[in-house]
Amino acid sequence: MKIIEKFADEVIESGAYQELDRVYIINKIKALVGDEDQECDEKQTSVHQFVQMAVDRKIIPDDNTSREVLNDELYDLKTPTPSKVNEIFWQKMQKSAITATDWFYKLCVDNNYVKKEAIAKNIVFSGRSSKNHELEITINLSKPEKDPKAIAAAAHNTGNKYPQCALCLENEGYVGGYGKNARSNLRVIRMTIGGHPWGFQYSPYAYFNEHCIFLDQKHIPMIINQQTLINLIDIEKQLPEYFVGSNADLPIVGGSMLAHEHYQGGRHVFPMMKAKIKKEVIFDKYPDVKVGIVDWPMSDLRLISKNSLALISLGSKIIDFWDRYSDQDRQITAFDGKTRHHTVTPIMHRDGEKFVLDLVLRDNNTSDKYPLGIFHPHSELWHIKKENIGLIEVMGRAILPGRLKKELEEVKKYLLDENNEIAESHLAWAQEIKANHQITSENVDSILQQALVEVFDQVLECAGVFKNNENGEVGWQKFTEALVSEVDRENENKF
Repeated sequence: MKIIEKFADEVIESGAYQELDRVYIINKIKALVGDEDQECDEKQTSVHQFVQMAVDRKIIPDDNTSREVLNDELYDLKTPTPSKVNEIFWQKMQKSAITATDWFYKLCVDNNYVKKEAIAKNIVFSGRSSKNHELEITINLSKPEKDPKAIAAAAHNTGNKYPQCALCLENEGYVGGYGKNARSNLRVIRMTIGGHPWGFQYSPYAYFNEHCIFLDQKHIPMIINQQTLINLIDIEKQLPEYFVGSNADLPIVGGSMLAHEHYQGGRHVFPMMKAKIKKEVIFDKYPDVKVGIVDWPMSDLRLISKNSLALISLGSKIIDFWDRYSDQDRQITAFDGKTRHHTVTPIMHRDGEKFVLDLVLRDNNTSDKYPLGIFHPHSELWHIKKENIGLIEVMGRAILPGRLKKELEEVKKYLLDENNEIAESHLAWAQEIKANHQITSENVDSILQQALVEVFDQVLECAGVFKNNENGEVGWQKFTEALVSEVDRENENKF
């Protein structure tokens, strides 16, 4: 069979079009790849073959951006319109949330919006640190490198942008180009969250299973407040199989997209979610809410309750109190003049009928010793992780840069006394590993993986405002006593 005919069959079978649309579909394909048909190559997908045809015929330049744009335009033909996708999704929601998300996720994999082939390149493993923290490590190899043309286009694009950012609803169906994301095959589910219009989509380069994004339909800055908790509860009520959380809303401790209000979620149980409460904190005025300090490298207060209103009320008070709380003995400073330095990374999931809210305390102060952040990975760890500690890493899954794949191969050679080109930045670390282990070709991989787990544990400890030591325990005690006292006093003043 000829490839254009074959792909037309695939488009019709997908349900996006009907048999009556065949001529129309064929002409749509030819407009993208040229009129001349050719034999199918069974070793490639139709879309891969089409993209190469377009390159060979000089219809598109031979670069990553042009290939990605055409790839997504072709897959768009196999994808129902946004209105149809939303209609089917909400019909399936009548049966169950899991039925709806299973269908929507499969659609986004089948239409190549979720780049499963690219995601499979990531290196992923897990381990338990010497401090008994279960952690997950990923080396991100899925995202393609940007073309020089794309970088140049972004640098010169100083006017009004459309879409305003990569999260805006206007990306749905946007063709893209140099310096602009290809989103022809993106579909967004419209939702009402916390009484406001939001969208729900999957992440193309997912960091975990069914990695999804909830986005405000307006391009407004991120903010963590009571409405955040209302929104997270609402999402959990609608999609109880997923966790949902927000990056912090300040630089250094926040994510990379602070200009657009959004959350992340998905079907994955992160290590932090399995960590136990090591010390309970009693709030007499909130008997329906169990609160405790979590046994975790970062500073996490967990609230558990079936009573969502009580959870929102107490959670909001904790956020507001932390916003104003300072402890100079531990370099914790809430404000510098009018500049706010405190926020939280809030994460929520369900345990049966119970809502579980983790509030991870964040501080973005800097100092002469720590110019990138006092509570940020310290310089001796930058050879592995220098980037911000965002939502996913807070929960115990490291997102490490792709450069490490090649660099760690050289570290491995060094450990095995083979000829190597180990980077100077890794040398002291590698020497320490070598001094503490009897390394062979059989155990070198597991030793190196464990060493990465230990580094990531240290990275998270750096980001914790109350350290897991005697000084940190004193800080926790001081903070929780002041917090409980203020919450009790506020409640008494209401009556």
